[in-house]
Amino acid sequence: MEKSKLYSILESFDKYEQNRCRKYIESPYFNRSEQLVLLFNLLIKHSNRKVEKALDKAALWEKIHPKRKLDDVRFRKYTSDLLKLVEGFIAQQIYEGNALNQASNLIKAVGNRKLNKLYGSTVRTARQLSTKQQERPAAYYFNQYKIERNYFELVELDRKERINYDEIISNLDQFYLAEKLVLYCGILTRQSQAAHSYNLGFHDPILEYLSSSNIEEFAPIVQVYYQIYLAYTYPNEANNYFKLKKLLDEHADLFTDREAYELYIYAQNYCAFRLNEGKVEFLEELFQLYQTMVSKGIIFEEGQLSPWDFKNIIVIASRVGQYDWARDFIDTYAARLPDDFRENAVTFNRARLHFEQKQYDDVIDLLRTIEYDDISYNLESKTMLLITYFETDEIEPLYSLLESFRTYLNRHKEIPQQRRAYYKNLIRFTKKLTKIIPRDQKSIDKLKTEITETKGFNVRWLNEKIAALESGRA
Repeated sequence: MEKSKLYSILESFDKYEQNRCRKYIESPYFNRSEQLVLLFNLLIKHSNRKVEKALDKAALWEKIHPKRKLDDVRFRKYTSDLLKLVEGFIAQQIYEGNALNQASNLIKAVGNRKLNKLYGSTVRTARQLSTKQQERPAAYYFNQYKIERNYFELVELDRKERINYDEIISNLDQFYLAEKLVLYCGILTRQSQAAHSYNLGFHDPILEYLSSSNIEEFAPIVQVYYQIYLAYTYPNEANNYFKLKKLLDEHADLFTDREAYELYIYAQNYCAFRLNEGKVEFLEELFQLYQTMVSKGIIFEEGQLSPWDFKNIIVIASRVGQYDWARDFIDTYAARLPDDFRENAVTFNRARLHFEQKQYDDVIDLLRTIEYDDISYNLESKTMLLITYFETDEIEPLYSLLESFRTYLNRHKEIPQQRRAYYKNLIRFTKKLTKIIPRDQKSIDKLKTEITETKGFNVRWLNEKIAALESGRA
């Protein structure tokens, strides 16, 4: 039962949603079966207790129909009917959360019933709601289109009324262009990660139309996604990125926090691409993007901060030398991390901050006794310790770590093969590095050749250590 679709939905409800769903199911408009109400309460009770004891179908039936023999067919009918009710409830929440859509449907309903006296008030209400809505994603313009289209149905036969063709066409265009650009940008991202092909539809005519138009006359969402498209298509023209950054700063408040977050991720990915090309100035840009996301609250989802964003922010802040800012960030926002991740994330990122400042004693104190549950944290933690032991000439602990690191890689088969090979090469080349004496050019050249010929492996730290051996500074 716990693996059923019904239970998984109920398990996702908070207390507020449980109570609202109970009222929905208890309403005679939606349901007249007392058995379904009872089954709902039994399942919610089990879900709230978070008990390991499995739900027993026979025990549930006994609660619903005391002293009656289990009717398996009827019980499955109960669960099926309750699932439909619960699905109806969660769909209703979406409907109730979209006031513009409700207003549009009301205009249509008034028109269908020919309730002439309500025409004016329903249209005014819909347009007032539109004016008050701050967020303007693509769906906003679709709802605007439906409002104007339904209004058109009301006045079409009245030759004295001005027909709202302009409003219908404008909102439909804004929605269509925005949605097309959203999809184009998603395709660009996907194609940068894997060689997939997609049917782009009216790709070229749309882009030609936009490029020949005054883009500032379009809705902000069209402007933003068009600028993302330009930045990704012509990455060497950095001005496209800076225009995107300006648009995001000006219009971020017009999007939901989730969509604004995704838009800033597009900008971050552009910066990361330019960094990989060696354009180090985009490191500061990446840091500024994160600062903006934090200050605007975009980085948080339901008040919480992702451990991965937390880590990335500390890494970027450290790399641009913003150590005090990073330290304050950890102190200020640690409480926003999920409870299960908080202690490990804070410890790891404090260690990262000390590591970037070459405060190696503090790194060792924080990391040497910790084994993280998360594989990425574990791999990065071991890498930091590896470099730290090497830099402090702690050869015995280094060799011990190299061996335990190799064992860890062999034990965790879920680590992707390419990533496993990367860390095994790091272990192998670090061990060889410890055995080379300064200015032993023959050994140095041999190691350099091995590293160069190892596909997909390039570690800046190793290259720096080899350069130091060549100069005799090691």
